Amino acid sequence: MSTFPRLPFSQCGRTRRGFLADCGLGFTGLAMGAMLQRDGIVRANDEADWVPPTGRPNFPPKAKSVIWFFMLGGVSHMESFDPKPELTKYSGKTVAESPYGDTVVKSPYYRRNVRDFAGTPRELMSTIYPLQIGYQKRGQSGVEIADWWPHIGSHVDDLAIVRSCWCTDNDHAAQYEFNTGHHIFDGYHPSIGSWVHWGLGSLNDNLPSFVVLGDGPDVCCGGKGAHSASYLGPVHAGVQLKIDPTNPLPFASPGVDVYEEEQQAEIELLQSLHRASAEQHPRDSALRARIQAYELAFRMQRSVPEVMRLEAETEATQKLYGLDNPVTQPFGRMCLSARRLVERGVRFVQVYHGNGGGGGWDAHTDLKGNHGKLAPQVDQPIGALLTDLKQSGLFEDTIVVFASEFGRTPGSERSTGRDHHPYGFSVWMAGGGLKRGVVHGATDELGFHAVEDRHYVTDIHATVLRQLGLDHRRMEIPGRKRLEIKLGKPIDEIIA
Repeated sequence: MSTFPRLPFSQCGRTRRGFLADCGLGFTGLAMGAMLQRDGIVRANDEADWVPPTGRPNFPPKAKSVIWFFMLGGVSHMESFDPKPELTKYSGKTVAESPYGDTVVKSPYYRRNVRDFAGTPRELMSTIYPLQIGYQKRGQSGVEIADWWPHIGSHVDDLAIVRSCWCTDNDHAAQYEFNTGHHIFDGYHPSIGSWVHWGLGSLNDNLPSFVVLGDGPDVCCGGKGAHSASYLGPVHAGVQLKIDPTNPLPFASPGVDVYEEEQQAEIELLQSLHRASAEQHPRDSALRARIQAYELAFRMQRSVPEVMRLEAETEATQKLYGLDNPVTQPFGRMCLSARRLVERGVRFVQVYHGNGGGGGWDAHTDLKGNHGKLAPQVDQPIGALLTDLKQSGLFEDTIVVFASEFGRTPGSERSTGRDHHPYGFSVWMAGGGLKRGVVHGATDELGFHAVEDRHYVTDIHATVLRQLGLDHRRMEIPGRKRLEIKLGKPIDEIIA
């Protein structure tokens, strides 16, 4: 099992004393840190003197929030948003024996992939596995979508589908790579949600700016690193919420044995002590921020459960998300919660599906049974979210991203499944000033390589940041300069 290199706190943009102070104060410490950062007050860094972001975009934004769906395990791009009829036509032949074998081998990316990834020769010799589900042209745009995705497919005229994504990790640590833009062997780095939080701050002082719903990657796949802040500091990490109005924010509550009036009295005592100190030190801006932080932590105990009370929604809305169906109900609750969170000003909501091991979508055997079971769990709720965002007027202010760490191979593995495939796969985006009903990029006829307008995963990051009004090239701190590929480039072809 791979391990991350341990970095000194000085290399993480944090002092040891500052880190321990925040952790010692628990959730209130994180809230306090957020308030200090937002107000431009940070602890000194041992290595670098850098100015934190102002909480304002670099240029006029086209979106305010992001809902980032991530399917753990590797959704087959060919049985979802990039159907390949040639797979069925040449089923039973090896990739090398098919008319496209030479095309694959002569691809300018083939030799690079042989060098970078283990297993390519084996994949060329694997037997082509036919499509496991039908597909059809949908909407006025006529984009082909597999039949496992009818609800998302009904919104195809709202989607910008990128069919030419790639990454460098052939195992499930690609989950970490997709969310941070770094291979797991590079060590800890901030996730895309943390960069958004760091760059823009909060729109609502009663809620976290970066929320995580669902169980994320397994430890061997990056674990919480997929939604961590690394050297930006724990203030900017994703806050995991449960879809449970009675206890949605673990460890934030003072406990069942503490009465609300008792806690209110404690807060009032702290406030009075702070005010007394403030009178003695009227110019102490850090003290003012600390007072605000304590109040924020208290307010969050009230506001977070309110967000999770989905029964407050109309019966029609609950039915739209599939809350009346045991198949769609769990993920439907997460999707509806995501809408309620962005509605209240949360900047970034990361929604996971398929937890456990390498991820539930990891269909090495029985792909038809696997995807045929999992797709219905998420298709209606995500389609409902798109409908709801448009009806509520939030669609243009919200970017919706649907992604998985990689696709699946054209050839079979264990006769009824497909293997991991980082060479070419699909991601779709919607809302937030993006073009509608467009397809950008392409894989070859067998779905083997991304061959047209190829995009490393950080191009997705850069596009999201651009729509939020953030200059991705300025999302750095001294001593942490990233390579060009790690910065990515906005995909201008899908920006309206």
